[in-house]
Amino acid sequence: MPRPGRMRVNEKVKDFKGTMKKLFRELDKWRVFLILCLLLSSFSALLSTIAPNRLSKVTDVISEGIKPDINRIQTISKEIYSNAMKNYMSYLNLDKDTDIINSDKSNAIVDNNTSALIEGFNKLDDKSKELILKDITIDGVIISVKDQIIFLNIINSMDDSMVTDDLLEMLDKLPESIKILIEPKMNMDKLKHRSLILAIIYILSSIFGYLEARIMAHISTNFTKKIRNNISLKINKLPLKYFDTHETGDVLSRVTNDVDTIGMQMNQSLSSLVASTTLFLGSIVMMFVTNYIMALTAIAASILGFILSFILLKVSQKYFVQRQVELGNINAHIEETFSSHKVVKTYNGEKEALDEFDRINDKLYNCNRKSQFLSGIMQPIMGFVGNFGYVAVCIVGAILVMNNKTSFGTIVAFMIYVRLFTNPLSQIAQSLTGLQATAASAERVFEFLDEDELTDERRLKGFVDKDIAKGNIEFKNVRFGYSDDKVIINDFSAKAKSGEKIAIVGPTGAGKTTMVNLLMKFYEINNGDILIDGVSIKELTRENIHDLFIMVLQDTWLFDGTIRENIKFNKKDLTDEQIWQICKIVGIDHFIKTLPGGLDSDVGDNDTISQGQKQLLTIARGMVKDAPFLILDEATSNVDTRTEELVQKAMDKLMEGRTSFIIAHRLSTIKNADLIIVMNEGEIVEQGTHEELITKKDGFYSKLYNSQFEIN
Repeated sequence: MPRPGRMRVNEKVKDFKGTMKKLFRELDKWRVFLILCLLLSSFSALLSTIAPNRLSKVTDVISEGIKPDINRIQTISKEIYSNAMKNYMSYLNLDKDTDIINSDKSNAIVDNNTSALIEGFNKLDDKSKELILKDITIDGVIISVKDQIIFLNIINSMDDSMVTDDLLEMLDKLPESIKILIEPKMNMDKLKHRSLILAIIYILSSIFGYLEARIMAHISTNFTKKIRNNISLKINKLPLKYFDTHETGDVLSRVTNDVDTIGMQMNQSLSSLVASTTLFLGSIVMMFVTNYIMALTAIAASILGFILSFILLKVSQKYFVQRQVELGNINAHIEETFSSHKVVKTYNGEKEALDEFDRINDKLYNCNRKSQFLSGIMQPIMGFVGNFGYVAVCIVGAILVMNNKTSFGTIVAFMIYVRLFTNPLSQIAQSLTGLQATAASAERVFEFLDEDELTDERRLKGFVDKDIAKGNIEFKNVRFGYSDDKVIINDFSAKAKSGEKIAIVGPTGAGKTTMVNLLMKFYEINNGDILIDGVSIKELTRENIHDLFIMVLQDTWLFDGTIRENIKFNKKDLTDEQIWQICKIVGIDHFIKTLPGGLDSDVGDNDTISQGQKQLLTIARGMVKDAPFLILDEATSNVDTRTEELVQKAMDKLMEGRTSFIIAHRLSTIKNADLIIVMNEGEIVEQGTHEELITKKDGFYSKLYNSQFEIN
């Protein structure tokens, strides 16, 4: 079963669309900030999708700057052979006009005579080549004859297929003069330019993300503050019947958990949903812009993972639901067993309770094992799919690079795009789940805020001054029911004169406390009227009525704070001397003096002090108020006989000079009342003094009173 104050496990949103519309209407005050926040989130995500493309450009510049220039090697080879052939022909006294300008070893698009010349030249020994060759200058670098011979020997010793594969090894063997011309050179200007653009993109993305987070935090915190303020105002306007028909835990959950959920999920889910959607769509577009073949490869590899994930989610969902059900069952069983542990021990029910626990625990174990297993393998599968996507991109990218269809930087970009493509989908799913939780919480909060309020009392003109109040109250034909078919009070009439003690007695459910609630205007009467000093409560505000009454209830209430703060509650101008005087009258001064801090001792609604001492403190609080009317509702029902005597003496002092209404089950405590009203099933069946009522042998009061002393 759900624990009080917590949202139920499988609670569904009744009207998701309508609730979200209402939520955004409530956010109208921050509309501009919200739109700005969503735009910043979109821009940040958009820049994140552009960044890998720019990163590939930077990578290309770097990769070009760290590998030898193949074309440069071919150019040097052509130049050396061209000059060598001219000199060789002169050496052989051949026609100097023969076209050998384009002759080289690797690109021999020449005639047969030129090919024969090159072949003949290559067969010469190094000493003969030294006689033929001359120093040449290429791009301002002088290449000596010796360096030319070394270069040509290296070129001639390598196969064409090895030139690309063994460039770095060949580079180490080349003469320094030639090495200067063909060694890798980084284009720093281009690298700086592209790196600057990439840095600007990342910086702007971070700035936009930071601003979005700050603005969204501002919106969510201020919105939840507004909701809490509305709830605080609303809770004081709700009629008492609302709290009679709603569990305390449920109300607290709406005020605390649900409001916190709205703020937290709105802060995380809304902008995350927009950013993830932008990131997902943007990464798809940028992948196709960068390279459509690798884009199709990345998408195809990722789809496999999503299909597996959806299958696992569908299978595991039923186990998660069943697990929550069984978890509720085992919590209910444990709570029931331990709260009634004495009964279980008394009736030797330990074995049955343990067997039932084992049965539920086994079912919970099986559900938990299956759900955890299926959810546990989700992450490894997604990790495998992500890695599979990386591998697929690398293989396809390598093939494209080998065929000069793309560059190495594109592969680097797609390594990032694979992550940008797969992550947003899970984030979108989480955001949608978060919005569901937001809608569920918002729906509960809005239901609370839309509850019917107490009637508007601004038009009421009646007023009774407590300082000059006479203390007369009259009930005239009062009729009340929580609903039309459940009438509690039927035609109730009674008078209470100034200073009288009016006792209201009767069996449980007779309507005693209901009469007091009607007198305090916690409920609106259906028919009849109640007059206070001749003024109808229909013409008095609740604030005015509550100012006229002191209430001491069966359930004592002390808030966390000092004894002084509890006694002078809502009476801030009270001095310590006045407090001690009141405590002495009540008879609690000795107890307070025994505490280490005296009036500064911390107390609260806990078990640090006894129930009787709490009751005496509430009576002292009532005396501080000093109102003309007093209500005592079962004020001694939770204390022992000795404490009851102390409380009774304190209440007698409290009743002096006040018109008092006393509700009591212990009839011995109201024998000195000026008027006893006997109620049964919402009607007055008898009224009079104790002596008058007890003499009626067949009277309801007489039977009720004597039943206390009967021994069955």
